[in-house]
Amino acid sequence: MHHKRRAGYEEGSLPYGRICVKLGLTPNILTAMSLSLAAGAGVLYWQRWWFLGILAMLLSAFTDMLDGATARASNSGTRFGSVLDRVSDRFGEFFILMGILLSGVVAPAWVLFAQFGVLIASYTRSAAESVGGLKTAAVGVAGRLEKFVLLIAGATGEWLLPGYSLMTYGVIIVGGVSMTTALQRLRYTYRQTHSEDGQ
Repeated sequence: MHHKRRAGYEEGSLPYGRICVKLGLTPNILTAMSLSLAAGAGVLYWQRWWFLGILAMLLSAFTDMLDGATARASNSGTRFGSVLDRVSDRFGEFFILMGILLSGVVAPAWVLFAQFGVLIASYTRSAAESVGGLKTAAVGVAGRLEKFVLLIAGATGEWLLPGYSLMTYGVIIVGGVSMTTALQRLRYTYRQTHSEDGQ
């Protein structure tokens, strides 16, 4: 499940967090950098500058990884920082999908499908952890990184093989795996809580 992959990813990223600490970078600065790069990727996709958009998305994903790694390496994570990170991630995903929409290469209905899927997967996790009281509900077939990979693959297809609607396929798959992830998180939450609720 997704949370097992995340544990390995967090351990592997810790050395990069230590480097950021030495450079004087804070988690919130890195979160802002990640959001700015995601917004830049959206603008680049809007203009159909696929290669540059791909680079911006890769850098956004990298700095997003660094903010958590830096918080863990410096033991400086805060509750506000965690909230800021999650909200910034949703804004970043919105900017990227909006750029894809404005590019005109994907039908608006499919972009809406992907956007709703991304939001409902995130909301299901947040509800499970806040209302449901779970320590973490980061389970499911795809997390943010996997969705980024799918969108980058779609953008690469538009760049190298224009006319084959590969971005459309990428967006549809992102919507599908996001919906699946939301259902998996609901199922996981039920299993974790139903005995406590006496059901």
